[in-house]
Amino acid sequence: MLLTVIEILGIAVAAFSGIMEAKRNSMDLIGIYTVAFITALGGGTIRDILLNRYPIFWVIHPEYAAGIFILSVGTALILRYKQITIHPYAIILPDALALGLYSAIGAAYAMELNVSWFIAVLMGTITATFGGVMRDILCNKVPDIFKHGGHLYATCSLSAAVMYIIVKSATNDHASAATASLITATSLRLLSVKFDITLPI
Repeated sequence: MLLTVIEILGIAVAAFSGIMEAKRNSMDLIGIYTVAFITALGGGTIRDILLNRYPIFWVIHPEYAAGIFILSVGTALILRYKQITIHPYAIILPDALALGLYSAIGAAYAMELNVSWFIAVLMGTITATFGGVMRDILCNKVPDIFKHGGHLYATCSLSAAVMYIIVKSATNDHASAATASLITATSLRLLSVKFDITLPI
């Protein structure tokens, strides 16, 4: 039950970051929904394929896709009539939150299959980052994760997944582990942007 709640929260904030990016690129409703859908569900889809988890999670839960559509329509209408300017930094906070939540859920699903810690960390990172990679590609951008000298992104997710596994193994408590993952990813991502922290190579 808790994993489902974490997954829903991750989907909501990831979809919102996708909506913000699509609106910033002046997309119509179809574009907004497409970008939101891929941002929110793309990483988890790749994770499920790699872990051989079928049916894919959003096929089992069609309400996820429907909820993203409702969120897309509602946000698009609000932004259209309120004439709100979308700043490039508007997606950083929801994106950072999604990194933490998805890192936790990806690692958790992998651990349920009794894979190694290393694979669990990879699955957490893939779940958290590949939706954003596909979002950036759709918006005709070089994905932030691949930019040399860019702010920390995959590193935040990897650290969050490691933190989730450590806390979960020590406490056997999903809530504490997910909270630790969320705090780790969000803090690292925001600090990286604020202080222009990058990888040295």
